[in-house]
Amino acid sequence: MAYDTYLADRIRQQLREMHVPFSELKMMGGLCFKVDNKMLCGIHTDKKYGDNLLMARVGPDAYEEELLKPHCLPMDFTGRPMKGYIFVTPEGFDADEDLAYWLSLCLAFNPTAKSSKPKKK
Repeated sequence: MAYDTYLADRIRQQLREMHVPFSELKMMGGLCFKVDNKMLCGIHTDKKYGDNLLMARVGPDAYEEELLKPHCLPMDFTGRPMKGYIFVTPEGFDADEDLAYWLSLCLAFNPTAKSSKPKKK
């Protein structure tokens, strides 16, 4: 199953409205949005859950508090939860205001986030 292109369009539109330069990277059957060459958020099709989830890189400080909210899950597609990253179920980003909240939270963490090391060819 491919990622939700409508959700991708919504993310693009909101980032453009916020005047945030971003890039996109298709990976693992999903789509990753990057700001300053660092992962901001993404769309992941979860086989267990059976739907598209928003991957949000909220950072370690916001991680525990955000996980307490409805519609939030630990990001664990590798089998081990990744601190600072959460999954948000569709009910948690259905409204534009909710999606804007998650994008703002991700953007607030992005300046302090570490970028991935470039892969050697």
